[in-house]
Amino acid sequence: AVTSLDVLLAHDGARDALLAALKMPAPLGTLVVKYLGLFRPATRELTFDRVAGLLNELLPMIQAGQIERNGRTWPAPMPYWIDAMEDMLGKRDRLQLPMKSHGYLLEIIAGMSNQMEAKKEEKQEQDRRQRAADDTAGGKARRHQAGSPPAAFLQLAAAITGRTAAAGGGAGNFEHARNS
Repeated sequence: AVTSLDVLLAHDGARDALLAALKMPAPLGTLVVKYLGLFRPATRELTFDRVAGLLNELLPMIQAGQIERNGRTWPAPMPYWIDAMEDMLGKRDRLQLPMKSHGYLLEIIAGMSNQMEAKKEEKQEQDRRQRAADDTAGGKARRHQAGSPPAAFLQLAAAITGRTAAAGGGAGNFEHARNS
């Protein structure tokens, strides 16, 4: 049986499903259709109303690039959606079908976001430790150089005395130069 576009648009659920599908980002197109298949009861087809409802639940989260799960907002960039849907489709034979909600999909995305957050925190901690080590090493280097005066001091002393300091001579050369 062939369904014309006019018939689809005349049916509220079909029209809503079509409009929601058209708003989906291109990278998700085919995946969303396959994902929606996880909601199909074994004995009948998904209704247009159900498809529209499922799509309209997903669309705001996908567009916002974030999800709400367990009282927390998680980043949900496009690659997370793609990976999560592919993961579910790969586990299709182990899932309890038909799916009743997007809960499992959202759990996968929250888990991905949590892992990325942990990696970011670990990187920040490594950077902090490295800065602390660099500061410690820099402090030792500054203490080691503390015996010789800074170049600005040598230039000032040379200007005051009218003499130049010997290269690497330090403040002692000015003493010697003043006394000679």
